[in-house]
Amino acid sequence: MMLIDRIDKAPFALENAMSTALITAYERSAVDPTATWLESWEAWVAAMQCGSAVFTAATTTETSVQCLIHHETRTVPAFVDPEPFVDAGHWTTAFYLAVICRNAERITALCNVPLAKLRESGSVYDAYNYAWIETLQAFWLGRPDFADKLMEAARGTDPDLPSIAGHDHVSQLSWPPMDLLRWRATGSHEEFNRSLEEALRAHKAYWTSDQGRADSPYGWVALAPLAMACLAQDADFPIEVESEYLPEHLLKGTWAGEFPT
Repeated sequence: MMLIDRIDKAPFALENAMSTALITAYERSAVDPTATWLESWEAWVAAMQCGSAVFTAATTTETSVQCLIHHETRTVPAFVDPEPFVDAGHWTTAFYLAVICRNAERITALCNVPLAKLRESGSVYDAYNYAWIETLQAFWLGRPDFADKLMEAARGTDPDLPSIAGHDHVSQLSWPPMDLLRWRATGSHEEFNRSLEEALRAHKAYWTSDQGRADSPYGWVALAPLAMACLAQDADFPIEVESEYLPEHLLKGTWAGEFPT
């Protein structure tokens, strides 16, 4: 975790630490597919902590913030200038990780990050990504515009619209969690499980479509569907789908509370 030891000196070290921790978490799924080991949980928590710290440092009004990362409270300097990694993609990943790690405080903090802050990064995303972020924020915070934001995000995944990410990415990775959140919000257990099966089939199709994707550890866990399944699990939905893409003990939150996160 040498990158973590450098985060007090360089902003990009925090983003690199997040990426490294996330890849480590994915790679652990190859040897511990159900996330039975505490070390696997530690890897996912470290990725979450780095991801949350990125947005804490980007939104603070202080000169620095204290962030718990990998069992230690560390000083993270505030980001003075817009950073290219304080963007929609990293926010979404950070949100999913916080949900999977059952850290409500971090989820709430992320949901209070202004959309304008993400746009400052200069990174270019399809418009539906921002509508999806607003959907997740509205869902978690209980805002009345949740349904409207979800519809806006869903409309943005229309295959007839041009896409920066690519239509296979939109249909196989971006749309499925939207459908899952719809059924979670409406309390539709049977529909949720059916949608979850479809989401995992789409995930597999995307990540096995060519050798480059098949070799990428980012496909070894279905991050967005897993996060949506965790939201359903915590709402007492009967999750009937079992898959190598959904590590059992992450889904069940087995390790939550084992140590401060």
